[in-house]
Amino acid sequence: MSQQGERPADGDWWNRLYDASAPDTGPAPAAGDTLDDRFDSAADALSDPGAAPDAVADRVSDAAGTRPEDVTPERSGAQRPAAGAPWEPAAPYAPSDARPLPGATAGSPPPTSPHPTPPAPSPRPPDLARPPDPPRPPDPRRSTPVPPAPREPAAPATPPASAARPAHTAPYAPPVPPVPPAPVTHVGDGLPTYDPEPTALPAAHADRLDEIVADTVLDGARYGAYTLRAMSVRGDSARYRGDPRRDALLTARFGEGADALVLVAVASGARATEGAHRAAADVARWIGGAVGHSHGSLSADIRAGRRGDLKSGLHRLTDRGFGKLRARAAEQGLSPGQYTADLRCLLLSADPGCRTRVFFGVGDGGLFRLRDGAWQDLEPPLADPAASTGAPVVGFGSPPPETPEGDRLTLDLAITKPPSPYTSSPYPPSPYPSPPHTTSPHASPHASPHAASPQGEAAQPPPPPEPFRFRASVARPGDTLLLCSAGLAEPLRGEPALARELAGRWGPGGPPDMAEFLADTRLRVKGYADDRTAVGVWEA
Repeated sequence: MSQQGERPADGDWWNRLYDASAPDTGPAPAAGDTLDDRFDSAADALSDPGAAPDAVADRVSDAAGTRPEDVTPERSGAQRPAAGAPWEPAAPYAPSDARPLPGATAGSPPPTSPHPTPPAPSPRPPDLARPPDPPRPPDPRRSTPVPPAPREPAAPATPPASAARPAHTAPYAPPVPPVPPAPVTHVGDGLPTYDPEPTALPAAHADRLDEIVADTVLDGARYGAYTLRAMSVRGDSARYRGDPRRDALLTARFGEGADALVLVAVASGARATEGAHRAAADVARWIGGAVGHSHGSLSADIRAGRRGDLKSGLHRLTDRGFGKLRARAAEQGLSPGQYTADLRCLLLSADPGCRTRVFFGVGDGGLFRLRDGAWQDLEPPLADPAASTGAPVVGFGSPPPETPEGDRLTLDLAITKPPSPYTSSPYPPSPYPSPPHTTSPHASPHASPHAASPQGEAAQPPPPPEPFRFRASVARPGDTLLLCSAGLAEPLRGEPALARELAGRWGPGGPPDMAEFLADTRLRVKGYADDRTAVGVWEA
């Protein structure tokens, strides 16, 4: 309608006003000034160079107050309202798939607005004749967004120990430590003949149960500047055959404080003789009693370094002990060689300032010292019997056969000669009882035990006494002194591998404990299966 109230002839003013083909009244659109370009510009301004594209879109939507999912696309079935007069109410927009609002009752009409809502303009069809816009050059003022680097999958979190494990998960297995090398139990060319563990026990007598000898004995102590370890174990052959241990070990301390004296005695009975273990125990017990009664003077001599007094005094004590041993053999009707033993003893002062170590004994065995990683054999050498024989010396032997003038001496001076051991003795009887086989009702009460028997058989003379061994040495810090029976001394001298192994184990690391000392001295060597008794002294 015009200002004069005239109606246009066609009456289609609404379509001409809102025709999509009508040009916009604003300025002409410039290249690159579309809605998409403006959205990209806003997205670039709000974007983080390292952010994901989805996150940028979310930020732009949040700034605009809308979300992409909140925009309802225009459905194809929607009908535009029919054109009409301005004063005519427009028909309400009713989509075909409309759903009632929450809380509305069924059949009630949808609420209508008093003011008509103008329909949205339809999108303008693209101009097919217009060429596409050239790509917009990048703006130097803007930073070119860098696409984010692909993310690495996160490592699965370790569940706490208290959380229940799934049924399909294997139980936790702790790491297995490395297996240490197997300990050395033997040295030499081959395996030992016998089993290392005991097989048979020795036979026992119901009336002599106190004579039972244990398979293994272990002892130790620490006094002054030294540590003592002692052990005695039955040999592999004796363990297999069920024989008793022939070696005896005695460790004793006499006195108190710095005046105390420690005695360690090692005795070995004769091989292949009955009662050898009893002979070893007897001689060790007797020598221990003799040293205990004289420990005061012996301790003083050791601390003062009187070697001569020590040697003579210990020689007398040793002879007394073996004299008792021969008497016990006579009581049992045995020869002295059947009831005897080898004896090795060590005297140690408890004074921290005294480092003198005294060794004495009779018979076979060994005395060694480990110094600076090398073994030294301290066994006192024995005199050669051939060196003590020869022509008589004037003044100390037989008289010369003739005088310087040539006269021969034929005068009998009636010098008394010692009686023969094979005839009756003019001396008083021995305090020890005579052997049973030498006594008879026809024998003289002063007859020698070596006199001829009633059957006319002469008794065998006693064997020559074993030479007495003595050595006194001063120890140094770090030394290791080893006193042992023949069962350990022979393989130490005959198998270098055993000496090297013990030198490596008893190095500068300090003394072993008692269990380690027992394991070390039990290192077996093929061909050596006798009893072993050893005493080790480690100097601080």
